[in-house]
Amino acid sequence: MNHFPLALLAFFILLTQANSHGFTADLIHRDSTLSPWYNSSVSHYDRLHDAFCRSVTRANRFVKPIITSSSSLSSSADIQSRIISSNGEYLMNVSIGTPPVEVLGIADTGSDLIWTQCKPCKQCFNQKPPLFDPKKSSTYRSIPCQSNSCTYLEEAACGTQDNEHETCDYSYRYGDRSFTRGTLAVETFTIGSTTGRPVSLPKILFGCGHQNGGTFDESGSGLIGLGGGPLSLASQLTKSTGGGKFSYCLVPLASNSKNPNNNLASKISFGSAGIVSGAGAVSTPLVAKVPDTFYYLTLEAISVGEKRLAYKTKSPNCKDSPAVAVAVAGNEGNIIIDSGTTLTFLPPGFYDDLVSALEVAINAERVSDPRGILSLCFRSESDDIGVPVITAHFKGADVKLQAVNTFARMEDDLVCLTMIPSSDVAIFGNLAQINFLVGYDLEDRTVSFKPADCTKH
Repeated sequence: MNHFPLALLAFFILLTQANSHGFTADLIHRDSTLSPWYNSSVSHYDRLHDAFCRSVTRANRFVKPIITSSSSLSSSADIQSRIISSNGEYLMNVSIGTPPVEVLGIADTGSDLIWTQCKPCKQCFNQKPPLFDPKKSSTYRSIPCQSNSCTYLEEAACGTQDNEHETCDYSYRYGDRSFTRGTLAVETFTIGSTTGRPVSLPKILFGCGHQNGGTFDESGSGLIGLGGGPLSLASQLTKSTGGGKFSYCLVPLASNSKNPNNNLASKISFGSAGIVSGAGAVSTPLVAKVPDTFYYLTLEAISVGEKRLAYKTKSPNCKDSPAVAVAVAGNEGNIIIDSGTTLTFLPPGFYDDLVSALEVAINAERVSDPRGILSLCFRSESDDIGVPVITAHFKGADVKLQAVNTFARMEDDLVCLTMIPSSDVAIFGNLAQINFLVGYDLEDRTVSFKPADCTKH
């Protein structure tokens, strides 16, 4: 299986200054027919299974430790930042430099740094698009190692002399041992919008990677960070598009490859175009936690129909006693919302309560997942197995999930819950976000949800 790094967004090239009105661009799922990774010889069920495997791998990376060097600004280039995720589900095309060079990067809400492979390449993975050559761009500027921007990196090093200053060099190593090392710089990014009018974004901080390797696909060129940290694209657009707002609307992928939905891109919007409001919109606070890359929410309960199940996790009540399930509804920031993780992960005790409630509510034969990933499956050839509305009760926001958000057909006669237990990290994944406008406000510190038909956005 090809574990390609985190989610990729697909943007098309523009040449108009971004303004407070913002802009909207295409967001392409890696398994849609619009994606360079689409393989018509692979069945829909196999694609789903692979996405679920990537989810498990990705979730494991959210809980990796931090590797540090002896100082935050050292003379050694062999330093590493916080280990974060490097796999995802959506794609992004941007153009970098003047004149613009198109690159394909991984759009990732689970990381911050924007980077692409650059000349000269001391060590690079194979890629089909041409490498970005900073010497051929009139708008490229490396960042001095003593600048404030350099302090945004978890770890940084003073690199070689570049014109009149020592460069700010970075090194990121991801959980699957993929890595990028290079120079922090500013450059003009050009992004295409759904209006066809190009949007030019000057002085975007990014990593010009001269040593890169790992599980990166040759169709890609790097990664586009959309996390909550200061180096992410979302954070950097706060001033140019106004207010640090962005939103997306994820289109469901149909099992039939000829279904017109598979030719539709999802949408991502920045600035005022990314505001989620109006009838049906609900908002929940973003919780500040370390690392600030991830978007933490507070999940208080889940309801199956009218049966409300309080959020709980397993915690030891004293040093030598076994772990017991305890209610933690007041534990703020207990779940991460992430567009790059397909499945939803819940604490084991809480998950067990959900499974018990669903077994009672669904009148179908329970069976095991023959592939061994999903825990709750039912044998049924019918498209309707009577899945009740499942409501995620976030703090201040009740989000009603439909069957498309909670169950997936894994074989012709097998339907499974797309939520699994995890004792390490809780994640609200992208299947649970399908057909919602999901809006992030980095200034007001909220995430908003609004039911929508994303095929029409």
